[in-house]
Order: sequence, then C-alpha cells, then structure tokens
Amino acid sequence: MPILELKTNVPLADPKPFLLEFSKVSRTVRSLAASQELKIEQFAAATLGKPELYISVSYHYNENLTFNGSLEPAFLMTVTSVDNLTPVRNRVYSKAFFDYFESKLGIANDRGYITFFDPGKANLGHKATTPGIISIR
Repeated sequence: MPILELKTNVPLADPKPFLLEFSKVSRTVRSLAASQELKIEQFAAATLGKPELYISVSYHYNENLTFNGSLEPAFLMTVTSVDNLTPVRNRVYSKAFFDYFESKLGIANDRGYITFFDPGKANLGHKATTPGIISIR
C-alpha cells in the first residue's frame, strides 16, 4: 500500500496528468542489486512491486522549498510502503525515482531527498482495518 508524497518547487500547470503518468508510465530500470533490467509497465506500482490498485500519489507545490541554499528545482519525497523496503531495494527505487524526476521535472539528482518508511502492517489502515488483517482473510 505505497503512499508517495512529493513536495517540489517545480510548478506544474496541471498536476493531474503528471500524477497519472507517474503512476503508470512504461520505464526500464536497471536493478542495482542484481544488475538485470526490469521491464516496468506501471512506473510507481511496478517499481515498488505493489499493485496499482493500492498506489496513492500526492503532489505538493512549495515555491519556497530550498535545497543546498538555493531555490533551483528541488524535491522531497516520502515513500511509505509495507514489506518491500530494504537497503538494497531502496537504492533501486531511489535511482528510478531520481531518474524520473530529472527527466520529467528537470530536477538534478543532487537536488532532493527520498525518505523510505515502512510502518508495518499493523500501523497502516485500509478498508476499515489493517493490511495484516486483510492478508489473513
């Protein structure tokens, strides 16, 4: 149940097309862990290995977001996901997301941070319960 919260100082005239593309775009990502190419049909869903059904993406524009003492294009993103965040996978995810933001938003890969957070199944609610209960049923 990945939740991707993107904060950036890059304005989007209409963020909806960007958010939909970010959830679905075809992309090839090189796996840093296995050095093999992974064909990605739906970018965020497949990058994180979770069904698109559970992907939630939000965009927050903040013209005052600074990074390294400047207002040049930058971003902060939090990825909250259950059972698929590890140090090795996070490097793969990080590369994929940084490449995507550089390509689509013009943000250099030294102008942002991604925070990866796994709250655990018991600490994330969905469908009036938690994923731990959903997967048991």
